[in-house]
Amino acid sequence: MDALIARAVKDLTTARRAVALTGAGISIDSGIPPFRGKGGLWERFDPMEIAHIDAFRRDPAMVWSLLVKDLKDIIDTARPNDGHKGIARLEQLGILQSVITQNIDGLHQMAGNTDVIEFHGTFAWQRCMKCERRIETSKVDASELPPRCACNGILRPDAVFFGEMIPPVALWRSQEIASHCDVMLVVGTSAVVQPAASMPIIAKQSGAVVIEINPEPTALTGMISNYLIPGKAADVMNRIISGLEKKR
Repeated sequence: MDALIARAVKDLTTARRAVALTGAGISIDSGIPPFRGKGGLWERFDPMEIAHIDAFRRDPAMVWSLLVKDLKDIIDTARPNDGHKGIARLEQLGILQSVITQNIDGLHQMAGNTDVIEFHGTFAWQRCMKCERRIETSKVDASELPPRCACNGILRPDAVFFGEMIPPVALWRSQEIASHCDVMLVVGTSAVVQPAASMPIIAKQSGAVVIEINPEPTALTGMISNYLIPGKAADVMNRIISGLEKKR
């Protein structure tokens, strides 16, 4: 473990265009449950029944009741943990350029990162399905479901449901950043959801060092990532940041 931390410190010290790709694993210590895997939301619910855009259009009150309202309550009170703070510190140190995140919780921005590509959109805002007005989620009154805009249109999360396309600008920017980075940190993602899972492949094919931080091996391990540092994102990032700051 010490050798892997030292290796990551060395790779990040010499990096000129480092980026991070993050997934649900980095936000678990902030109290936000993952969608996939053990203890994930999809163990309790069929995502096609409550997280598909057709399901929302068919019965928005049901989707708000079973999924969106609970997520709103969790995300409204969630705060960045040491994993997010470590990623933000990399930017402050002049090492990290951008974050590509599959998360919709807004915690990277709250931690201090300034260039965050929200691959799957954001839960920090709701969007009216009638007039397209955006409203901060924390200001939405969810006492009656589904909540409505002033125009009486139904509010929906400004995030990507199953059955919807990735925002084109987010996809294009992510591909561009992945193809030009020299180090990619892959933190807390199972690397199974496409097209986000292709970003480490693009980085690797472009010559980047791919560093994986996850509790368990993933589809990237041994195939795409140069090495895996096993552990929780917060713990590993604390050790990496400590090593980097000792070199300053």
